[in-house]
Formats: sequence, C-alpha cells, structure tokens
Amino acid sequence: MKSKKLLLTGIITAAVVTGGIIFAADHKDAPAVTSQTTDVTDLYVFRAADPNNLVFVANTQGLHTPAETATLKFDPNTLIEFNIDTNGDAKEDLVMQGIYDASTNSMNIYGPVAPSETGVRSKLEGAVTASVAVTAYGAAAPVVGTGATGIKVFAGPRDDPFFFDLNQYKKIIAGMATGFLPAGSGPGFASDTFAGTNVMGLVVEVPKTLLGTVTGGKVNVWVETKKKL
Repeated sequence: MKSKKLLLTGIITAAVVTGGIIFAADHKDAPAVTSQTTDVTDLYVFRAADPNNLVFVANTQGLHTPAETATLKFDPNTLIEFNIDTNGDAKEDLVMQGIYDASTNSMNIYGPVAPSETGVRSKLEGAVTASVAVTAYGAAAPVVGTGATGIKVFAGPRDDPFFFDLNQYKKIIAGMATGFLPAGSGPGFASDTFAGTNVMGLVVEVPKTLLGTVTGGKVNVWVETKKKL
C-alpha cells in the first residue's frame, strides 16, 4: 500500500485562523462520489479545548439512517487526506493522512509531514503517528487513540453535525421563496434536513507545534479523498 499512488476523487476546502472555527460542507451532489466511501460531507477545523492544539474533522459517507449505519465501514482503499497550507500560497506544505486497516478494524494516521508530491496524486507519507480502533455504532463512549507526538484521533460513525434547511434552500434557488423561514429547530431555519442521519467521522487533534512556522497565524486547509490505483 505504501508504494501505491492515489488519485483524487473528492475535495472540500476551508481556511482557519488559529483562534477561530470554520467549516465547509457538501452532501451527495457529485454523481461520481454519491453513495461512495469517497463522498466528503464536511470539513471542520477549530481550536481544541487545549488552546495549544487544533482539531481537524473530516466527515464522509453522509445521509445514512441509523439502520444503515450499523453496517457502515471505512474503506481500506480510500485515503482521507488533510492538506495544510501554512504560508498562504494555496499549496499543501503538510499533509495528514488517515487510512483504514480492515485487518485490525483501526484507523492509522500519518503526519503532519511535508508531502513528497502535491496535487491530485498522493502516497502514504512517513510513519504512523497515531492509531485508533474504530468506535462501533451505538458504543457507550468513543474510543480515542493518542500517538507519541501528542496527536489524538477518533474514527467512527457519528450524527451528522451539519444543520441546514435544504428544502427551503431549493425553493429560494427556484424563485419560490425569498429567504429562510423563522427559527424552528435551529437559528434561521424551519427544519434540519440532516436530522437523524449519520456520517463516518475522522477527528484528529494536533499540537500546533507540529505545524511548524505558520505565516500570519493562519492556515488554509482542504480535505481530499483518494482511491488506490
């Protein structure tokens, strides 16, 4: 696996100032990845409870019912890759990669590390820096793994955290409505389209010191899923 290259199949981008929070979302609207393990639904990056750390979240495989989630799995041939631009040139200076090991039912994390190549192709970089058993659906508590460098990682099913009234949005786009309805179950929205659905989440908490020098205290982050060739 390590010598194999992987080809880009899905991407979401965002930017974060070290003291803030940002997210980007996309749910099943690209035909090539709909219902695939490469379908990226959300990217979140925010400061951890420990202000010396940043949290990176990549959610994939969205809109699953509880019944479907019971058998949902990560794919050992799908790489989840956080790309981190630390100097503002829109090119990844560091990558942090997650790959599922089916034989041990665990998620292995590589990086953060400078990539040997950039763009739409990747390979696993460096050594495993953290590993965690995938938390089972319905588990009483999440399983969290900690690596030697202080990286913490969680992998497993979670309720989709993205809140949006998709039906009202479609009406606005079609000219049938002028705005979102008064707050119902959330601010500015009448209903949450994603309520009751689940995603497969990969959460990695990283000490800021592992990101090296960050120009202007800001990093640009995008997440990609890539399939093994």
